[in-house]
Amino acid sequence: MPKRILYFLIGLVFAVLLSVGACSPSATPPQATKTITPAVTSQTTTLLTAAAASLQNAIEEINPLFKSANSEVELKYNFAASGLLQQQIEQGAPVDVIISAAAQQMDNLQKKDFILTDTRRQLLTNSLVLIVPNNSSLNLISFEQLTDSNVGKIAMGEPRSVPAGKYAEEVFTKLGIIEELRPKFVYGNSVRNVLSAVESGNADAGIVYLTDAKISKQVKQVATAAKDLHSPIIYPIAVIKASQNQESAKTYIQFLTSNPAQDVFKKYGFGIAN
Repeated sequence: MPKRILYFLIGLVFAVLLSVGACSPSATPPQATKTITPAVTSQTTTLLTAAAASLQNAIEEINPLFKSANSEVELKYNFAASGLLQQQIEQGAPVDVIISAAAQQMDNLQKKDFILTDTRRQLLTNSLVLIVPNNSSLNLISFEQLTDSNVGKIAMGEPRSVPAGKYAEEVFTKLGIIEELRPKFVYGNSVRNVLSAVESGNADAGIVYLTDAKISKQVKQVATAAKDLHSPIIYPIAVIKASQNQESAKTYIQFLTSNPAQDVFKKYGFGIAN
C-alpha cells in the first residue's frame, strides 16, 4: 500500500477517535455543598412589674439602665395605688414583681401565699409633705393650718387603697384635727391623682410624697410631716409566686438595689431602705 494512503488512513482513525472522545459524556462535576446556618432565635422574657404610682418617673428612668445589661428582658409596668395592685394580683393578674408603697399590701399578699417570701426586701423610703398650687395665697406652712376656714378642699389618697392617704389620716389623727378636716377631704385613687388635683387648682392643698412634689413645677411644698406622726413609709419589693419568670424577676430586683438604680431613686427624693 502506498505510504500516502497509509498515512491518510492513520490520520482518519485518529480523527474518528478524537471525535468519539469529544462526544462522550463527561463526568458530572461534584456539586458544591450548601451550608445551612441554623436561624438564631433570641428568646425574650417579658416581666410585668406592678408598682406604686409614686415610683413611675424613677422606674421609667431606670428602665434603659437595666435593659443595657439585660437585653433579653423586656420590662412592662402597671403603676397604680398599692391597694389596687394587691387586688389585681389576688385576682390572677400575670404580675412578676410587686413594689408597694406600704408594708400592709405586701403583708396581705404574703399571708395569702402570693409572693416568694425569700425575695421580699425593703427597697425605699419616702416622706409625706403638704403641697399647694404655686399661685396659692393661703400662706400655709403647717398641717394644722388646714383647719382654717379659708382652706376649702384638701386632696388626699383614699386611705383604704392608697398608702399616702393612710399616712395622711394617721398624721391628722395624731394632730387631733381629723374630724374637723373630714368635710374638706377630696379623695384620689392614687397619689398622682392627688397631685393632679392640686396642680389643676381643684384642691386648695394636698398630701403627697416628697417624690411627687419634686417632679411637679405647678405645686410647692409648704410642710413636711414629722416621722413620728405616721407609720414608717417603706416600699417593699418581692417576686410573685405565680410568676413564670422567677429568675429574671430576681435579677430585676437585684438590679434595683444596685448603685446605678439607687442613684436614680435618690435623684427623685427617695431614701434607700436598710
